[in-house]
Amino acid sequence: MTKLLAYPLTILYFICFGLTLVIFHPIQWFCKNVFGYKAHKTSVDWLQFFIMRSLNVLGTTFSFTNLYNIEKEVPLIIVANHQSMYDIPPLIWYLRKHHVKFISKKELGKGIPSVSYNLRHGGSVLIDRKDPLGSIKAIEGFAQRIEKNNWAAVIFPEGTRSRDGHPKPFKTKGLLSMIKHAPNALVVPITINNSWKTLRYGKFPMGLGASIFYIVHQPVRTNEYQDKLELIKVIEAQVKSDIVA
Repeated sequence: MTKLLAYPLTILYFICFGLTLVIFHPIQWFCKNVFGYKAHKTSVDWLQFFIMRSLNVLGTTFSFTNLYNIEKEVPLIIVANHQSMYDIPPLIWYLRKHHVKFISKKELGKGIPSVSYNLRHGGSVLIDRKDPLGSIKAIEGFAQRIEKNNWAAVIFPEGTRSRDGHPKPFKTKGLLSMIKHAPNALVVPITINNSWKTLRYGKFPMGLGASIFYIVHQPVRTNEYQDKLELIKVIEAQVKSDIVA
């Protein structure tokens, strides 16, 4: 019965989601080209808000638990597990004061209204997974921009999303490169739960009633660890400690 109900609600969601992307695409363009970075960033923040409201059509809810006063005007490396594309809007919205940027595959840099434009022009980095060396170089440059501008970089070290909530081992190369080239960054581990349930049936219909919740763990300064691999182990343990598979 729930899956049957998911069909019409998914259609309604796609309408809301599609309209949101189409409406915000020219808004982003106007904000960036007329008013500059700050206005563009604000438009992107509100894009995420309305994407989340579109997901409410499916009965999806969001909660974000942060018991820590994360410093502003410092570079951040946000490390999280990855369960679906819907991990992203709440990270941008709830952490909007920190100017959240992403490492994304280059294929997403074109063809998607609003999303592709932001990835190309909003400060994120697009990498070619078929070119590992080029990807590392791109991440190095990205980390340096994060350091220079005191932005927040989100990295999903699992590489690919978990389709059932069970975490995958962290891959270290990209994260090591981020830490090395943003040496003053504060690492913020975050656990994401239940976003995989939005895709429990696949892309159509979508899952109903997912209660997506985020848990922010104790931030860690990269320069407190001489052994960066040990730091990554600590971060991985924090992230996975609160995953509800």
